[in-house]
Order: sequence, then structure tokens, then C-alpha cells
Amino acid sequence: MGWLLPRLLAALLAMLVGGVVGMLIGSFWHWPALGTLLGALAGGLLHTFVDAWRGRRLMHWLRGQQENPAPRDAGFWGEVGYRIERLVRLLERRVETEHTRLDQFLSAIEASPNGVMLLDANDQIEWCNSVAADHFGLDPQRDRRQRVTNLVRAPVFVAYLQDEEFDEAVSFPGPGSRGTISVLIRTYGEGMKLVLSQDITERERNDAMRRDFVANVSHEIRTPLTVLSGFIETMGNLPLTEVERRRVLELMSQQTLRMQTLVGDLLTLAQLEGSPRPAADRWVPVQRLFNQVHADAEALSAGRHAISFSGAEAVQIAGAEAELLSAIANLVNNAVRYTPSSGRVDVAWTMRGDGAGELEVRDSGIGIAREHLPRLTERFYRVDGSRSRDTGGTGLGLSIVKHVAQRHGGELEVRSEPGKGSSFKLIFPAARVRRGESAADAGRSAERVNAA
Repeated sequence: MGWLLPRLLAALLAMLVGGVVGMLIGSFWHWPALGTLLGALAGGLLHTFVDAWRGRRLMHWLRGQQENPAPRDAGFWGEVGYRIERLVRLLERRVETEHTRLDQFLSAIEASPNGVMLLDANDQIEWCNSVAADHFGLDPQRDRRQRVTNLVRAPVFVAYLQDEEFDEAVSFPGPGSRGTISVLIRTYGEGMKLVLSQDITERERNDAMRRDFVANVSHEIRTPLTVLSGFIETMGNLPLTEVERRRVLELMSQQTLRMQTLVGDLLTLAQLEGSPRPAADRWVPVQRLFNQVHADAEALSAGRHAISFSGAEAVQIAGAEAELLSAIANLVNNAVRYTPSSGRVDVAWTMRGDGAGELEVRDSGIGIAREHLPRLTERFYRVDGSRSRDTGGTGLGLSIVKHVAQRHGGELEVRSEPGKGSSFKLIFPAARVRRGESAADAGRSAERVNAA
């Protein structure tokens, strides 16, 4: 009530001054009492008018945008204006702070790898980040305040939203069948909903590959085990001649070797996927790799093919020797297996103009149809399953080659046409290839040193 007394005193002072002035004027006309009354009334009215005018100025400022300072009047209205302006500025700062926090929060959600969409109680879109917009085929700005079921018409999503049973996520094809989207809804506030979406296309693909891998491994191992079991039962129940017994043992040995090869390839793949990349400071002579692979290829061919190795003199690769040997051996052995007798297998090393190295394995074999080329490096993928098993292949060789190439910073290129043979190229980056001293040069250097 501290503001009331000054205002009353100011009104009384205005009336008193008005009464004195009215009395002086009334005395001149010989009506002092009437003059005093009218003067006091005029003083009170003037004070009321000034006070109302100040109040009106403050009200006009309040009805506006409050961009300019409040009216700087003295007395009651000046104090009220000052205090209101201070509260307005404080509220503006708080609102600005909250807006900044909201923008930071929305920016953080925008950076999320998952989709986030906010729905009001009527399932209208309040906000969504760009990931959610991509998942649902929306426009983050244009589609605001639109009912989500008018824009996202996937029956699974619509039923999930309407049933209001959000214990588990649901999955459905994304717009344009570009993949599979998983959606989980959580409620908050008064009927509002938080829609979380995630692209699970890659996860489903990996799960399918894992299931196929397990099924293929089981099938590949079960087949020789079934054969071995049958032979063991035959040897135990039937009297066999020495020739028959040797034949059965030979077939059992082949199936055992097949399983050993399969398990070995699986272990190699597991090692490649679970170990760090080979160091770039361990240099392996390419010629040494060629010599080992050449001997194995000649043994596998048994003189049925013309096999040549060239271009590897004085060249070295930085990496793991065992992995490189496995990759080259797989390519050469495949070429020998799928090339008919009297065919050719040529293995050549070439230095590219940019310093990279290219190892090519070319054969004159049966070739591969174009539609099979993109899938050749998939595990257990076979162009001709029966032929692969007949030649001793496990379906993992090219997958191993691809992993080895990637671990050494390289790539695998395949070109083939049915009836015209195939070409497999391992391309290694320049950082992992260098020219070294050939064996002949090393021998001559040693002779010069001894002579000196």
C-alpha cells in the first residue's frame, strides 16, 4: 500500500492549489467560495487527466511489441512501467534461453542416426528429423500439422498406431520399397506420441547371410559325414574284397579331405575377419609366392595344362605372406580346376603407371556368365554346384581372396565370358608395392663384395 499515500497526497495538493487559484480568481469577481470550489474541482480533474494520460501511455506500450523502453514518467506510473519492463526483459531472456536449449536439443536429435517424429494427441506431426522424413517419405517442413496416417499409409504402421499397443516394434517396407523400417512408439504428455524409426535393411541382410552361412556350412559338412557314415556301415556289415575295401577307404579319405579343406577355409575366413590389417612394413617377394603356387598348381594339373608365371622378378608386396599366398593359390587352383585339359593358365605381375601392382590370373577355361559375376565372392556361392564339388571346391575360395585383397588395401576385378575363359586381377596400391633386388642381382652383388 506504499504507493497509495503518495497518490492521495498528490491529488490533495492538486486540489489545494486549484482551490487557492480559484479563490483568488473568485475574489476578483466577489465569489470567493464558488471560486475556491471550482478551482479545487479543476485541480482534481487536471491531476486525474494527467494520471490517466500516463496510464494510457503505459497501456499503449504494453499492447505493442515492447521493443522500445517503457515510458519514463515520474511517480506511480513511472515505477509501474519500470518494473513491468524489467519483468518483460527477464521473460524475454528466459524465452530466448529456452529457445536456444530447444534448438540445441532438436539439433542433437537431428544428428541422431535414427528417425524421431513427434505426434500430438490427434496424431498430427509436430516435428520430425531428416532421418524420420527419409524413412517415412515426408517433408519435414511442408508436412507439419498433417495427420500422419494421411501421409504414411503402410497398413502395418496404421494398425500399430490405431491399436495403441506399443510394447514391441513393428517392421514394414519403406517408401518405394527401398528397405525395411522398424518403428517403435512411446506415449508421453497428454496423448502425445514419440515415434522412433530405424532402417534395419542391412541388419536383416546380415541376418539372412548368417542364416544362409550356417545352413550352407551344415549342408557342406553333413554331405561328407553322410557318405562316411554309409561307408563305415558298409564295411561293418558287408564282406568286401580287398579291391572293394581299398576303393571304400579311398572314397572315405576323399570325403575326409573335403571336410578338412572346408574347415580350413572357414578358419581362414574367421582369422581374416577377426585380426587387424597386415602391417605395411613387412615386405614379401612376389617371386617366392609364385614359386610356391607354381609347384602346387603343377601337382594339381598333373601335366594336363600349360601353366606359366611371369613378371614377378624384383617385386615385393607389403603384407602377410600367408594371406597373400592363400589368395594367389585360390585363384590359380580355381583356374586349373575349371580349365579343361590342354588349356592354358597364365599368371602375370604388372606394374601400373601410378605405381600400383596388378596380379592377373588368366585361363582358357569354361568361363562364367555375366549374371554370376557380382556374386562370385559370396560365401558358398557356386555357378555350378555339382561341378564345384567334383573339382574339390568349397565355395569359399573367392571370398577369401576378396578379404585378403581388402585387408591389403587392394581390390579384386573379375572378367569372364562363357567359352572364352576368365581373368581375375588382384590390384594392390602403390604404398604396398615396391621394386626390390632380384635374386640374380643379389648374387652378382654378393660376388662383387667377395671380390673386393
